[in-house]
Amino acid sequence: MALPLLLSRRFAPLFWCQFFAAFNDNFLKTALIFLILFQSSGSEALITTASAIFIAPYFFLSALGGELADRYDKAQVAQKLKFAEIFVAGLAAWGYARESIPILFAALACFGVIAALFGPLKYGILPDHLRRDQLPAGNALIEGATFIAILTGTIVGGLASHGESATFIWLVMGFAIACWLTSLWIPPTGQGAPQLKVSANIASSTVAMSKHLRSDSRLWWGAMVTSWFWLVGIVVLSLLPPLIKVLIGGDENTVTAYLALFSIAVGIGSALAAVIARGRIVLNTTLAGAVLLGLFALDLGFVTFGLVPATSPQAPELVFSSALGIHVAVGLAGLAVSGGLFIVPAFAAVQAWSGADYRARTVAAVNVLNAAFMTGGTVLVALLQHFGVTVPKLLLLIGALTLLVAVAIRRTMPKPD
Repeated sequence: MALPLLLSRRFAPLFWCQFFAAFNDNFLKTALIFLILFQSSGSEALITTASAIFIAPYFFLSALGGELADRYDKAQVAQKLKFAEIFVAGLAAWGYARESIPILFAALACFGVIAALFGPLKYGILPDHLRRDQLPAGNALIEGATFIAILTGTIVGGLASHGESATFIWLVMGFAIACWLTSLWIPPTGQGAPQLKVSANIASSTVAMSKHLRSDSRLWWGAMVTSWFWLVGIVVLSLLPPLIKVLIGGDENTVTAYLALFSIAVGIGSALAAVIARGRIVLNTTLAGAVLLGLFALDLGFVTFGLVPATSPQAPELVFSSALGIHVAVGLAGLAVSGGLFIVPAFAAVQAWSGADYRARTVAAVNVLNAAFMTGGTVLVALLQHFGVTVPKLLLLIGALTLLVAVAIRRTMPKPD
């Protein structure tokens, strides 16, 4: 089912639009992290803060994005957002040329704003163009595109961090323009709720959407489950660079290699979830993913616990030839595959359970909850790091909490339709 979707007019433009957007988001974020990690005196907490700055707009603006997507044609909204993103890419290019961390942080925040407004649209539009039995495959492909984009954005961002600034400028601008051009091919959807009045009061609309979400036990379950996935994902991605640099002793290329491995594995897990589903929504896959995710996080915490910080950076071939390097690679890959198994069925269920006239706002409400979890999680992790809590201890904490979440998922899982 995946190949026909990728070749179809109703899905392919959204797929590539999301790919180019996710590439630029992660390209900029990785280049900024490497700038902090290897070319300045920035702390690990500052790296975690970068993730929080990108995610925070989801909490404040997802409700507005959901209302816009339900009120107006989703394709037209996407085109306007992606046109504005070209100018944000110009800000990022200017900041990188000046090697200005504050300007790059500002550009990252603006990318976060556009991503927050685009988020309800990109998932809310899928049921408009796909049948219910195509939703697991469609979600897996979108997740796969996202994490392949993370992979390529991470690799290229890492390479750009110690290359010529012109390369960064051409890439960030080129992908922004490509994103806008592909958005022009997204088929129109019509207006889902033409009588809806978009509220200027973001807080009240966020509260209203959250109440709607909370009123449906199945949607609330799906929102809580997906929120835990994104909390764990953003925390692990923020911990991975200092884990590899400080404890494993990797250089810039080694950090990039591990990030690439992690991204590929998430894509594999997402594809595996779609294969298991075979057009159905199989929530037991989410439960299995939660258990495996917790176990792999505990394993990574135990294997790195008590390690003395490395004294000199090592190239990928040296790190991957060591028992520790291989163990960490397997653990990260297992954790990432588990994450793919975890998220795809849960989000497909949320889409299938949502009403057509409220679907984008439902996704927006889920995104608000996701953002609250991610922002709270990254801020808490940054505070714990500030007070001396090490990366291995944080991984052990994530693993233990995820196993508790798995127990809660098992006890509260809705029955299948």
